[in-house]
Formats: sequence, structure tokens, C-alpha cells
Amino acid sequence: ADPAIRLLDVRTPAEFETAHIAGAYNVPLDTLQEHSTEIRFGIQAPIVLICHSGGRARKAEAALRIAGMEQLHVLDGGVSAWMQQGRPLVHGRVRMSLERQVRVVAGALVGLGSLVALLLWPGAVLLPLLVGSGLVFAGLTDSCMMGMLLARLPYNKPSGCDIPAAIRALTGSPA
Repeated sequence: ADPAIRLLDVRTPAEFETAHIAGAYNVPLDTLQEHSTEIRFGIQAPIVLICHSGGRARKAEAALRIAGMEQLHVLDGGVSAWMQQGRPLVHGRVRMSLERQVRVVAGALVGLGSLVALLLWPGAVLLPLLVGSGLVFAGLTDSCMMGMLLARLPYNKPSGCDIPAAIRALTGSPA
């Protein structure tokens, strides 16, 4: 409700396009580092960092703190918790969340690798082993390489995403 507070959504542009909190600006986590100086010097107000569940927002918080920002807050539970509380969202084109994309791709790779190992080549058992190990690593470190790779696909970058314009709007700089 406070207009001085900036809402910075660090999800992929596709996730942001699907649903976001009114007044939020989208600067995806994978591009945040290159814009951290602009954000640091352009914003004096507190910033609330937003993602789907809180993990990416915490990474964004760490990156912005390294850049010298202090007035940072993470929306606990992210957009997911916001929705569960019945709070309003701006809805756009429905797209599959990055988290669901990771589950689909990981499941498909495990299934395919297992099937190939059973029917054609036993060495293919390495694929499900690698995917499973990657998922365990992602769970322990809260860092998902598959998610970072999927975030770079064209599907997750709608043509309407203009990060420099979002930075200008977020910092209040003239166009």
C-alpha cells in the first residue's frame, strides 16, 4: 500500500506475465547482477523482492546486498503465498511455471533414461542417476541448474519483456 516501497519480481518474464502483484517490476534473477549498480544508485526506497516461493528472491537479496543495498525485504512464500492468502494478482497469458517445467523435464529424462537402460543399452542408467543427483543437489543448495537453463529458453522470455524499461520505471528515471 505504501507507494514509496518498490516491488521487484525476479521470476522469469513468462512467470511474471502469467500473474504478478500490481505495481511490481520484473527484472529476472539471471539478469539482476548486470543491473545491480543501476538499481543500487537509482532507488533509495525499501525494496520487496518477489519470486514464486522465496528461493530466488533470497538469491536476489544476497546479490543486491553484495552490491551495497540495505533496504531489502523478501516476500515470505512469494507469489504462491500471496495467492493462498487470497490477495489480488494481475493476470496475463497463462504459462507453465519454471518449477513445473523443471519437474516435467526431470521426470521425462528419468523415464526416458530408465526405459532406454531397460530395453536398449544398460549404460543409459547414467541419465536418471545424473538427473536424480542434480535434484538432490538442487534441494540441498536451493540452486537449480536445470531451472536456470530452462529460464533462458525463448518460451520463458516473452517478446514484450523490456528489462531496461523496467529498470527505468523501477528507479524512477526518465524514459
